[in-house]
Amino acid sequence: MSAGNDPHDELAGTEQPFVSHLIELRDRLIRALMAIGIAFGVLCIWPGPAGLYDILAAPMVAHLPEGARLIATNPISPFLVPLKVTLMAGLLLALPVVLYQIWAFVAPGLYSHEKRLVLPLVISSTVLFLAGVAFCYYFVFGKVFAFIQNFAPKSITAAPDIEAYLSFVLTMFIAFGAAFEVPIAVVVLARLGVVSVEKLKEWRGYFVVVAFIVAAVITPPDVVSQLSLAIPMCLLYELGIWSAVLFIKHTKAPDAEAEAEAKTGT
Repeated sequence: MSAGNDPHDELAGTEQPFVSHLIELRDRLIRALMAIGIAFGVLCIWPGPAGLYDILAAPMVAHLPEGARLIATNPISPFLVPLKVTLMAGLLLALPVVLYQIWAFVAPGLYSHEKRLVLPLVISSTVLFLAGVAFCYYFVFGKVFAFIQNFAPKSITAAPDIEAYLSFVLTMFIAFGAAFEVPIAVVVLARLGVVSVEKLKEWRGYFVVVAFIVAAVITPPDVVSQLSLAIPMCLLYELGIWSAVLFIKHTKAPDAEAEAEAKTGT
């Protein structure tokens, strides 16, 4: 029986013409862009592009030799680079609104048991990514820059270029933000049936090896920063296994739940 003719289908009667979907998608994209634009405008007023870049550069500046400063080798870098930082900060600030627009667009096409899966994943993935960025900024950067300055020869005066510093910071933010998404990947793989929870438990040892290899490739060549990435990844893998068990239990389709109860009853 088709979904549209099934009297028990909770999505029956919710179909919309293709043009209506395009119009709704356009409206939600506009709202998301407006939220980013408003956040960007507010940040331009306070603390301002220059102030935001100073905040971003603070971990590096704190470990430079006395009197040393970041430099700009491109004449327009002092103008463009702080604006890029402000735009990225505006995107992060408006991220809840952007995610809500995405959720509101796809939610009508989801069953109730699918909504119980998607919404927590959207929220938790955002929180985990921001946690990875914060962990990198507040803890890892201090260790990395201290190691670099202690390792550098005394005959060299560090004066990093602001564009190169921004590129390095973005790479590290993305790496740590993505690494903190390990529980989401574990939950999705287990929920979709790609791999069982039992297999995930058996693969713990392999994942530890992979985590240390990834940390060695991504982070600078010092033990502290590598451990700072590898150890959280291993802990988050365990969190993902625990979360997968809960998600599989609470996001089953009604038919699957009834079948499981029948098996339990017999």
